Amino acid sequence: MEIWINPACSKCRSAKAALDEAGIEYVERRYLDEPPTVAELSDVLDRMGLDPWDIVRINEPIAKELDLKSWGREPSDHTRWIDAMVANPKLIQRPIITASDATTVVARDAETLDDVIAHETGR
Repeated sequence: MEIWINPACSKCRSAKAALDEAGIEYVERRYLDEPPTVAELSDVLDRMGLDPWDIVRINEPIAKELDLKSWGREPSDHTRWIDAMVANPKLIQRPIITASDATTVVARDAETLDDVIAHETGR
């Protein structure tokens, strides 16, 4: 299991604490220090069945600077969005958890996190 986190994020800290409490081993990736590549982010989006704009933190200052709210949201716009997210990883929603079977989610709420833990532990 891998979890993409920002250590300053309370949701990320809560997710790590829940995984620790459940005894689940994971690899922590501080994605601001080690941004995903275009291929990695594209793969994560494919596994989640989401478009790039679905996991963008649209209220981040850099999102406002780039005027992301005005960007197109068609399949042909994917590359532009992914490139922006890779260049500015603060735009990526967190935490992103990839389970041992490659199931991937954005685990911002307790229900999603509980589902990940149940899936991983078989509970």
